[in-house]
Amino acid sequence: MTDEFIRDDQVAFDGEQADEDLGLEQTLRPRSFDQFVGQRHVRRNLSIAVAAAKQRGEALDHVLFSGLPGLGKTTLAYLLARDLGTNIRETSGPVLDKPGDLVGLLTNLEKGDLLFIDEIHRLSHVVEEYLYTAMEDFTIDVMIDSGPAARSVRINLKPFTLVGATTREGRLTAPFRARFGLLEHLDPYPAEDLAAIIRQSADVLGVTVEDPAADRLATMARGTPRIANRFLKRIRDLAQVTSGNVITDEVALKGLAMMRIDENGLSLMDRRILETVLRADGTPVGLKTIAVSVGEEEETNEDVYEPYLIRQGLLLKTPRGRCATARAAELLGAPAPGDGPGLFDG
Repeated sequence: MTDEFIRDDQVAFDGEQADEDLGLEQTLRPRSFDQFVGQRHVRRNLSIAVAAAKQRGEALDHVLFSGLPGLGKTTLAYLLARDLGTNIRETSGPVLDKPGDLVGLLTNLEKGDLLFIDEIHRLSHVVEEYLYTAMEDFTIDVMIDSGPAARSVRINLKPFTLVGATTREGRLTAPFRARFGLLEHLDPYPAEDLAAIIRQSADVLGVTVEDPAADRLATMARGTPRIANRFLKRIRDLAQVTSGNVITDEVALKGLAMMRIDENGLSLMDRRILETVLRADGTPVGLKTIAVSVGEEEETNEDVYEPYLIRQGLLLKTPRGRCATARAAELLGAPAPGDGPGLFDG
């Protein structure tokens, strides 16, 4: 998303955060790998790699984290730096639009430092190619002057670790992807891990959350800690005002309803997407059509909303477009696709 504001129905699901939540989001992040809940295979692999790099006195191999938004890619990058005892510099792919931007970052890194690039799939091809030699040989060639006087100057870099995060690993070129020694894919979290995260965050926030409420929020959080914590923060406000700072199952249900999350865990935007597809009565609907109908960008629909709907068996992604399933029609009280008039038809 590129909007400067977040609509009510997007608060719980978009990758962006309201400014008022930024400091709190940092507070809820775990401070060590021991506090990090879930992604056990990733934590195990990283712990071994960090221990080996420290024993050899070398920079950690370059790391690529992939997975849906909100699963902890940024948090893991900072935990790596903390475990290694090094500094971390953070930037994002869209910001690095010129090689000069990259050169400035790389030349200021000390030995063993981490350079974290979020949305690394959005790097320009020119900047990406500059990274090839930087990642492999810790050198970078810079062009001085232009025209007949142009010349290339090679700059030696101190050994560093590039940590990339992407929600679209398939957009990385094969040569670039091959230069990462550690490729770790983060999966959606099971409900029991999310419930543990909710309880851990509740302790930090100073609010009591009863087990049924934690379990309910966990099942509604789409396998994503960021969403679970957003739910908790908003419902904490409700509990503070109405129930003595205790989140009961009843308070959780009321809070979810205020955020327009229905009993099936669907947001308002989820329902709009499914309604748009169901109107076609079984005919596949293109992503552009859905984007225009619901008033949301194609990329946001594809990255934020569709993965959950597909995992829940409500939406199918075909070469011709998106199709709703019979289960989606049942949840929305519409005829099954192909069985009669589409949703809102006569």
